[in-house]
Amino acid sequence: MTTTPDRHAPGERTGDHGDTDVRLPQQHTADHAEGGPAPGEPAQQDAAAADAAGEPSGGSAPVAAPAGPRMRDAPRWVRWTVLPLLVLVPLGYVIISAEQSRDGGAIKEQEAAARHMTPELPSSLQQRIYQVPFPVGATAAGYLETNSWDISVLYAQFTTTAGGLDTFLAKIGTSRDALHDGHAALAPAEVGATGWDLSDAGPWAGVSLHQLGDKPDHDIAVDLSDAEAPVVYVVSTVNFQHGFGGG
Repeated sequence: MTTTPDRHAPGERTGDHGDTDVRLPQQHTADHAEGGPAPGEPAQQDAAAADAAGEPSGGSAPVAAPAGPRMRDAPRWVRWTVLPLLVLVPLGYVIISAEQSRDGGAIKEQEAAARHMTPELPSSLQQRIYQVPFPVGATAAGYLETNSWDISVLYAQFTTTAGGLDTFLAKIGTSRDALHDGHAALAPAEVGATGWDLSDAGPWAGVSLHQLGDKPDHDIAVDLSDAEAPVVYVVSTVNFQHGFGGG
């Protein structure tokens, strides 16, 4: 009796140990046709999925990108505070500079005005400091005081009597006999500082007295054109360096 072998579909075979079918590549092809992944595609799909999820492919650990400084907008109250300051501060400097310039001009005017003789007797304190004792009854009196860090000067003038002149000279430590002809005792700078007019024909007489220590020096000129009413011009200088070993 002739036995006809069973025929199986291509790609299938019957194992020796039961009816279990072994699925060959053709079956994988069929699965792919039904929607399964084709050979070689799972790796590509996994890589695409990883890219979509932001994960690196190949199974490596994710690496975080370095975070740079993030610019933040300043709060509104900061902008409304800083911007006015940027405008007002320079404007304030301009105003202050203008005020200082104007004040400087006023100070210069005051200094120029202060260089004119004050038409009155200096105070008793000033007369003691500068050792310029105005005679009683002196008229046409005037003075000008200037000061610096090391020298103070009192310019004074007055008209007195013959006796008043003798008394004045005696109180400052001199006499008529010590007077020299002319008004050379007064330096041109001293005359210019006060605006004194020494153009009168005179006769003139004068003397310069120098004292040691902190006592004042005196330059004196006397207009004797009217012997009964001599006009006295005196410059008393206090040099503070004298008290520190100066001459």
